[in-house]
Amino acid sequence: MIDLSRPESGDADNARCYVIHDQSILLDSYMQVPALPAFLLRQHPDYHFIGWLNNEPCYVCDLARHELDDGSLQPVPQRHLLAGDLDEPGFSMFSRALQFLSWQKNHRFCSRCGSPTEPHGKELCMQCHQCGYTQYPRITPCVITLVTRGDHALLGQSANFPNGMFSCLAGFMEAGESAEQALVREVREETGVEVGRLSYLGSQSWPFPHSLMLAFHAEYAGGDIVIDDDEIVAADWFHYQSLPKIPPAGSIARTLIDSWVAGLASKDQP
Repeated sequence: MIDLSRPESGDADNARCYVIHDQSILLDSYMQVPALPAFLLRQHPDYHFIGWLNNEPCYVCDLARHELDDGSLQPVPQRHLLAGDLDEPGFSMFSRALQFLSWQKNHRFCSRCGSPTEPHGKELCMQCHQCGYTQYPRITPCVITLVTRGDHALLGQSANFPNGMFSCLAGFMEAGESAEQALVREVREETGVEVGRLSYLGSQSWPFPHSLMLAFHAEYAGGDIVIDDDEIVAADWFHYQSLPKIPPAGSIARTLIDSWVAGLASKDQP
């Protein structure tokens, strides 16, 4: 379980240290986030406290500043951790660690006056001492939806997907939009399809690089598939018993698809 309200403590014996390098996270020989003595990380300028996970304090550090590296850690591409290796709280803390380092690197200077910034002493923000402006970690809201028509679901293929993979339709929210308005717009823009009744499923922090995914089921309301040929290079209706390659377990896209399939499969039971 994650606790982001609990302050850093001087009593903990061990801590988890998320060591990040480029697009990889470094894990120990058991493919776990390494545990280190908490007193070595506590108040150290290169190890940043990011909260508690399962009653253990968690820190993040860039590999270039990881003074406690003994050479035993193994780099694992970040996206490989989506294949069910982490439970939901573990993936959420992993996301937080990635987004923290990305934010810190991208906000070294004040966006208002250009002066150097420094970490705030009490809050998770970078502060400019020249003009007083504070910059908090950026979180970008996105909508993702599974459009269904009876036993079929509308799935699309992005040019960036691995060969043959299809997924739910998704996109960033525009300024002034509600999540529901963004969903209708994105589906229409990418496939030409109109949607009707919506139902909210849940959300997931998505650290590639700093998104918050808001997931919906949507019922088909009309229109033929006409792909935008920009973000989407292919789209089609797939029967729930004959799906193409879909996103891995651990992603909210897979959760959307699995929950829909499970609902239909249960109706088919005698």
